[in-house]
Amino acid sequence: MAKNETVIEIAGKQLKVSNLEKVLYPAAGFTKGQVIDYFVRIAPVLLPHLKDRPLTMKRYPEGVDGMFFYEKNCPKHRPDWVQTAEVWSHGRNAYMQYCLAQDLPTLVWAANLADLELHTSLSRAAKIEQPTMMVFDLDPGPPADIVLCCQVAFWLKEIFDNFKLQAFPKTSGSKGLQIYVPLNTPVTYDDTKGFSRALARLLEAQHPDLIVSDMKKSLRVGKVFVDWSQNDEHKTTVNVYSLRAKEKPTVSTPVSWQEVEHCLKKKDAKLLVFESKDVLARVEKSGDLFAPVQTLKQRLPQVSELTDTSTPESRSRVSNAKTKGTSGKRTASRSGRSSSGRASIKQAG
Repeated sequence: MAKNETVIEIAGKQLKVSNLEKVLYPAAGFTKGQVIDYFVRIAPVLLPHLKDRPLTMKRYPEGVDGMFFYEKNCPKHRPDWVQTAEVWSHGRNAYMQYCLAQDLPTLVWAANLADLELHTSLSRAAKIEQPTMMVFDLDPGPPADIVLCCQVAFWLKEIFDNFKLQAFPKTSGSKGLQIYVPLNTPVTYDDTKGFSRALARLLEAQHPDLIVSDMKKSLRVGKVFVDWSQNDEHKTTVNVYSLRAKEKPTVSTPVSWQEVEHCLKKKDAKLLVFESKDVLARVEKSGDLFAPVQTLKQRLPQVSELTDTSTPESRSRVSNAKTKGTSGKRTASRSGRSSSGRASIKQAG
């Protein structure tokens, strides 16, 4: 055993961990040992969101200021108890062997590899062609920040409310906000991508000075890019409760709509920045705000139904509903006006 290695036992499985005192977040003095400790303590709410989903690891062996790499194929030196799933890659014309973070020992093993960020599929391995959710990644182009993302989130929410769809916000852990619409019903990526693209373009048409649906960075200055393209079988999204490789150990954190409204009202981006210690305290107090994303069953509307919301009559209905609705929605809208800112898969044991 190497000098800096320690053998620990977790849930009946033995695992070597190493260099626990190595600082991975220099600005915060946050060590690998603290990374592992965070993942152990957050595991009860994190693991259900990782279970059965192909995991892409984003590893920072020299810390957040050093080089990093994505690892899609599960490392061959993995313990034999790490479960995997084979997913066909059309781009590589071969099977990819993804890790599945099914349990606490696997999570600790990944953390020991300096896998700071956990990026997962929007579908489970057994039905890789069927997303369980639809996601909108709201990415602000400077000088815009997450405050403007909050306004865009409420515009999205108004449309979802019109369809009687529940949506759940979380921070990206970086500079943006992400909105998840759980489905958990038979649907394809063609369905979710088509709908999300149409919705993003509709919002862009309604708010051209604040929203862009095109990926070109040159178009994003002072606007929010509504990224619909994450709704793709071949893409991954940062998992809820994952650390991010930023200056400090920030976390992709579930938030309430009341918190989104508060950030918008106060125009203070710092209100939606949460580090690992903050998230642990939030979970202890409020539990998993993202739990419904796992099980809530909702029907994805047809794109033609979405198009109906762009008619004057439908916009009037939405406006009337907003006027009669909560003060939160009215505050959000006022603030916005004043602001400028089929893969084949095979399980492997």
